[in-house]
Amino acid sequence: MRIRRGSAIEIPTRTRHRTSRRLWVAGAVALSLPLGLTAAAQGNASSPFGDEPELLQYEEQFLTLYETIKDPANGYFSDEGIPYHSVETMIVEAPDHGHETTSEAYSYLIWLEAQYGQVTGDWGPFNDSWALMEEWMIPSSDEQPTNSGYNPSSPATYAPESTSPEDYPAPMDPDVPVGQDPLADELASTYGTDDIYGMHWLQDVDDVYGYGAACGGTAGDPTFINTFQRGPQESTWETVTHPSCDDFSSGGENGFLDLFTGDEAYSQQWRYTNAPDADARAVQAAYWANVWAGEQGNASQVAATVEKAAMMGDYLRYSMYDKYFKEIGDCVGPSDCPAGSGKSSNHQLMSWYYAWGGALDTSAPWAWRIGSSYAHFGYQNPMAAHVLSSDAALQPQSPTAVDDWGNSLERMIEFYTWLQSAEGAIAGGATNSWEGHYGEPPAGTPTFYGMFYDEQPVYHDPPSNRWFGMQAWSMQRLAEYYYTTSDERAGAVLDKWADWVVSEVTIGEGGDFQIPATLEWTGAPDTWDPASPGDNAGLHVEVTAYSQDVGVTGSLANALSFYAAASGDTAAQETASGLLDALLALQDGQGISVPEPREDYARFADEIYIPAGWTGTMPNGDPIEQGSTFSSIRTFYEDDENWPQVEAYLNGGEVPTFEYHRFWAQADIAIALATYTHLFGAEE
Repeated sequence: MRIRRGSAIEIPTRTRHRTSRRLWVAGAVALSLPLGLTAAAQGNASSPFGDEPELLQYEEQFLTLYETIKDPANGYFSDEGIPYHSVETMIVEAPDHGHETTSEAYSYLIWLEAQYGQVTGDWGPFNDSWALMEEWMIPSSDEQPTNSGYNPSSPATYAPESTSPEDYPAPMDPDVPVGQDPLADELASTYGTDDIYGMHWLQDVDDVYGYGAACGGTAGDPTFINTFQRGPQESTWETVTHPSCDDFSSGGENGFLDLFTGDEAYSQQWRYTNAPDADARAVQAAYWANVWAGEQGNASQVAATVEKAAMMGDYLRYSMYDKYFKEIGDCVGPSDCPAGSGKSSNHQLMSWYYAWGGALDTSAPWAWRIGSSYAHFGYQNPMAAHVLSSDAALQPQSPTAVDDWGNSLERMIEFYTWLQSAEGAIAGGATNSWEGHYGEPPAGTPTFYGMFYDEQPVYHDPPSNRWFGMQAWSMQRLAEYYYTTSDERAGAVLDKWADWVVSEVTIGEGGDFQIPATLEWTGAPDTWDPASPGDNAGLHVEVTAYSQDVGVTGSLANALSFYAAASGDTAAQETASGLLDALLALQDGQGISVPEPREDYARFADEIYIPAGWTGTMPNGDPIEQGSTFSSIRTFYEDDENWPQVEAYLNGGEVPTFEYHRFWAQADIAIALATYTHLFGAEE
């Protein structure tokens, strides 16, 4: 990493002396100040920061950015208080409209409010953020009405995945054996309900698509929707956005169901998909809220919310299971791979999703549940696994939950070690179901407890491990875990990773900086042997592009801060503070942003695969048929104030450039500011 202050200088030689500093203990700000009164308000003379005014500035900047985010005039929230994916509506990423939102955004709100409580001693916003999430992003009982019809001995009917959307709808095959669900009865007995306490991942906050009135809902209300359903090659640009509750009021004859699965008959139904990394982030934030509130003498104020976080962690165990509850390891052939029993289908990692659904007709209830066979390193959260297995306030109530999370923690640490490249970056992940249909992997594919190495788990357009953000997000959690536990296994991974990432960061004057943006991978890890791990000398990464992605930069600064606090690594600490300074130089009236050219918006014209003979309509009347494009089934975009830039580009004009204010990104920066102050606020 190079920091330029007028002329280029190198970061001082890194040192790692764990005992060389006494870190400021959690909660010191609120313990030393009256509730609601920050060090900034009292003045530097009475602050705990001594002669380090830059730390005071970071706390002030946290509060300034927090107020910017929360200011209704800046447009980050709906009338209900739900955080939008972004202030701007013309944005296509995993969410295909800016005023959709994700479980990720809700989890970032919870984390942001936990930090606000740490700084000010006010825990009302933290509790409110959890209540908001519970009200709007966890399906209520009437939104998952037929769980009573679920049979844990027959969780779901098998349907093969394919690498191409053109192979869908996928035929249902009831003859393929599926395993037993070992969690359902335990959870129902523990909590007295068959309902699932987990977030669905995607919501149309403003009901832009118009699915709000389906299934007896109210038009205009925040509405659960879904997109990706047709294999790893289906990018956002090739999706058909559809309702999570399908009563056949739009779409085709069978609503949208027969675009995705092939069956003899279709029933009106509800179905939800959980993004486990978001639920785990919410648990992670609840842990810190409990620690900080406890150190302030305010633990009772957050106790009820923390108890709900423990319950969420209980249900989050569904992410540890193979999609069809088949046995883990060398699972080849849909019918040959044995059905699991007990915990034999538990891969002990956090997979890409779990999902559940059922009939709308309560007079003839049936329901299904699936896990996921794909585990991406970027979704692992050892900090959440640690607290769910060892912290009395966060340990779930179910009899086997604590052991499950303890086992998962050990497996996650091994997973990071197995996937670390020769340079230090972490590679993709592993799957128990090659190409989603328990296929035969190429000869020589390395394995991890019998699961097959997958360079790009889950999606390929673009490859899921190309984006550097996965490195920052996941390693922040590992660094938190290392800081909390001093586990040297995590430290060994982080030492190598930090050396690599610091060497790839450049910081100059003001807002002049760059971090990695995209990565290219070659080779593969060694097959995992826990008794004698390999050195992965044949697994390599190369940074192929750099960027100023402000949200990822905030997350990276957070990760390096925790790592530096745990290890005494001065280069990591300098890099974290340098990145925060650079971000603060990029403030505008709505937060922190940079211009983003969007060459990919040429894909507004991408054709969406629709099977021959299939026709239907979107709620606004847009036809769905062969030849439909991303934009032709989303004509509401033509009314967006930024559409003319995209339209001109599609007609041969210049690449459109926008300055986006994503909620998660602003929250990530604010959290990093508070984190740095919290960790380095006092010296011996």
